[in-house]
Amino acid sequence: MSAAKHAAKQAATSGGTSAAASATSGDARPDSGQDLRVLVGYSPDERGDDALALGSLAARTAGAPLVVANVHPPAWPARGPGSVDAEWLSYLREQAAAALAQAADRLAALKHPKRGVEFRVLAHRGSGRGLLEIADEVGANLAVIGSAPRGRRDRIAIGSTADQLLHGSPIPVMLAPRGYAESAPKRFERLSVAYFRRRDVQTPLNAVATLAAALGLPVRLVTLVLRPSGLPARFRGKDDVLQRQYEQAERDLDHARGLLADRGVEDVETEAVQGAGITKALGGVEMLPGELLATMSSHEGPLRKVFLGESSGKIVRASGVPVLVLPRGHAR
Repeated sequence: MSAAKHAAKQAATSGGTSAAASATSGDARPDSGQDLRVLVGYSPDERGDDALALGSLAARTAGAPLVVANVHPPAWPARGPGSVDAEWLSYLREQAAAALAQAADRLAALKHPKRGVEFRVLAHRGSGRGLLEIADEVGANLAVIGSAPRGRRDRIAIGSTADQLLHGSPIPVMLAPRGYAESAPKRFERLSVAYFRRRDVQTPLNAVATLAAALGLPVRLVTLVLRPSGLPARFRGKDDVLQRQYEQAERDLDHARGLLADRGVEDVETEAVQGAGITKALGGVEMLPGELLATMSSHEGPLRKVFLGESSGKIVRASGVPVLVLPRGHAR
């Protein structure tokens, strides 16, 4: 039986509001936090293909299991005989089966090994919250989604699914720019981190170290030093202030490089970049074709959760490469 037909059959025969379709044996959690298990939120459209291309590349690079999930709306509450509800439920199941069959075809085209691939279907009112439920069930520690369809090419737009994940996910969330599947690199080349020193930085740096080891990537720490604009830009002495900020950024980067070295990450470069605003500063940072860009969650968000703040949100929207948003860690 082909992978597409197998995925479709599993989806079509899965039950009511929470159903699993597995192409592997067993749903065991990873043996340790060091093991990568990738969850892709898939819909049968461009954003789904973008997410699948990125998630497949991550899983293949790390030799990790891949879970492909389709979350669809729940059935309508029925009155009387429930015939309308039954028809609607049948339609939803058919659509889910078709989506996973398409995902299996896409994976075959990407030459993704069939072994270690699992398909899941869940009925849920919130697609992002549904993905988090599946992540918890299968022990995934990386969620991958695509850009909202209204976004620009090669940029990331945040839709409802991303919004739910980026404001409460306990695992890192990776987002693919729109159109990523059309020109996806054959391999990752480097993991860059938009770094700002603060008290709770150890946990996201631990996540960086874990992912860099899993993907076999060198790490680059980048701090954006923002030049003042508007009235503050006219103040005398602004250049001295900017220079002090730049020097402090370099000291902070050296400190972070030491923290990563303590975790066994030796291949680390650092870069402080000046710019008038996050978008322009990030635009001045050279990105490789196989670049990944990680950013930290807001320090105002809940501990151990992804929470997109103002700065990290600007970084996500300005990036032309996939972005990984890391959960906030402990204050130390």
